[in-house]
Amino acid sequence: MDNAAEGANVSSTDSAQSAVETRGIEPVPDNERHGRVRELFPTWVAANISVLLLTMGAALVVFNKLNFWQVLIVAACAALVSFGLVGVVSVSGKWGGAPGAMLSRATFGVRGNLFPGAILWIARFGWETINAVTGAYAVLTVLDLVFGVKSNNVLIVITLFVFVACTFLVSGMGRKVLNVCNTWSTYLFGVFSVLVLGYLIVHIKWDDVFSKPAGTTAMMIAGIGTIAAGGISWVPTGPDFARYLPHAASGKKIAGVTVSGAGMVMMPMVLMGAVMAVATPGLADAPDPVSFLGDLLPTWLAVPYLITAIVGMLLINSLSMYSAGFTAQTMGVKLPRAMAVSINAAISLIGGLLLMLVAKSFLSSFITFLILLAVSFSAWIGVYMVDMARRRNRAVRYDAEALMDTTRTSRYWYVGGFCWQAMTAWAVALIAGISFTKCDWFAGPLSGTFVGKYGLGWAATIVISAAVMALLPTPRENGVAAEAAAEPEREKVAA
Repeated sequence: MDNAAEGANVSSTDSAQSAVETRGIEPVPDNERHGRVRELFPTWVAANISVLLLTMGAALVVFNKLNFWQVLIVAACAALVSFGLVGVVSVSGKWGGAPGAMLSRATFGVRGNLFPGAILWIARFGWETINAVTGAYAVLTVLDLVFGVKSNNVLIVITLFVFVACTFLVSGMGRKVLNVCNTWSTYLFGVFSVLVLGYLIVHIKWDDVFSKPAGTTAMMIAGIGTIAAGGISWVPTGPDFARYLPHAASGKKIAGVTVSGAGMVMMPMVLMGAVMAVATPGLADAPDPVSFLGDLLPTWLAVPYLITAIVGMLLINSLSMYSAGFTAQTMGVKLPRAMAVSINAAISLIGGLLLMLVAKSFLSSFITFLILLAVSFSAWIGVYMVDMARRRNRAVRYDAEALMDTTRTSRYWYVGGFCWQAMTAWAVALIAGISFTKCDWFAGPLSGTFVGKYGLGWAATIVISAAVMALLPTPRENGVAAEAAAEPEREKVAA
């Protein structure tokens, strides 16, 4: 693949300013970097507007046997850990001006990047399928509450198709449209969440909520991993939304805005789910993650809240598909970003139909998926963050031309197109993480250890991948890389 072929999606400055984003995986030039850090806030608020957090909060009470205060600690820790990682990795987006899937070529090598990229792409299919199914269930619940239309197989197919189609259209429009949608959904969701919270304060039996006995520390730690898994899945895509930020943007502000945006939604949603579980104990193992709201809330509140949630889940999937388009292009799909998104849309439609029409338990499938998702993304995170730390010196930052070069002349060709240090660390950590994992489908050989019992496989995977990458010899980039690495730091930049 030559540079011209891969750069076919390069857009002009004019197209970059239009409503529909045409830029693909190519790095954003400095003269087009007009983004502001505060724009990330509604992005990460919207990325968490999902009623699945209610179900997960309920699961902490029903399955993990945690009390209100323990759920509060779990939610806060999960938001800080998972989106703290998202914020830190997002900084590389303003360094290189490219999507995370593209920047990781500098970490794993031009060819090596295809392997972790494929794993992340496949995992994202599952995440988009889960969100599409949840959105479709929300639509079905609204139809039942407002019009008395009961769910059936034909309606399920139509509803899921419409939801995925809408997701495809919004994600295809690109960054500017997503920013506008995210901002308005943040306002709407905030208003209705306050109304729901007010209703719960008045009608929930708080004596029952606060009288629940405390659960074990082990279940708290496991709960943090479960709630954090969703955030961890966003880590590799963090740079996608920071690539339009100028070099002068503060790295600390990027991380702070990311954590605060996500935490503002995660914590109250998880807590509300825990409180709802007291009034509706069957919430955590309901056949779908949405219909319980029709039983717990009055129709005048349940319907607008669900409509807001539908918009939120549509935006979550749109953000995910937006990034998935970049991953597809990095994997060699010769399509513009908007068209590359169609691959994920088709797969999420098929997977959603299987989950809604064939699978027996939504929650069981969802929790199992979260466990595997966290491990698969964690192996990438540890390696990437060590490589990113080595690029704090601006002299060895990302080379835009080299990122687009997939030939032997590329600065990131390493040995045969592979950075053997990164590939080794990634593979070792991925195998170890799976070995620590226990879920409905299988139990790894190390799942009975302390790490496995406490559900810390994802954390161990990050530590192992980072440690192996740090201990192996520092990779030597081709051409000017060795000389650049030896140069003293020429200027201080915002870390």
